Amino acid sequence: MIRLVFLVVLLSVVAISASRTIPPAYSTIQKSCSQAHQAWVTDILQRMETIKSGMTRAELLKVFTTEGGLSTGLQRTFVSRDCPYFKVDVEFKAFGRPDRDPDGRVTLVEDNRDMIAKVSRPYLQFGVKD
Repeated sequence: MIRLVFLVVLLSVVAISASRTIPPAYSTIQKSCSQAHQAWVTDILQRMETIKSGMTRAELLKVFTTEGGLSTGLQRTFVSRDCPYFKVDVEFKAFGRPDRDPDGRVTLVEDNRDMIAKVSRPYLQFGVKD
């Protein structure tokens, strides 16, 4: 009798543990994200994806703003003006000046005419504080 009770308790614990590790169905997740939230995120992502290689820093700054953390004049993380958790990493080509100083160090100078050489895919991340 004790073995039977022990077996039932053990099976119950296993069943409960297994049910917690199964992710919710996609439809459940989709229902919890309202259409207003989906539209808001879609709008932000569409605006973020307008920024392409070949554009200037000035054009980028209409959609994004700078974030704290380590950066140089030619490589920096930018956050969406709509939500600071939406980010991209951007590399620039210097405009009217060399990319490096005479000692070979990357310049810290930023110019709104700098050209975007590479922009990452948008991603989510908590903010960085200096």
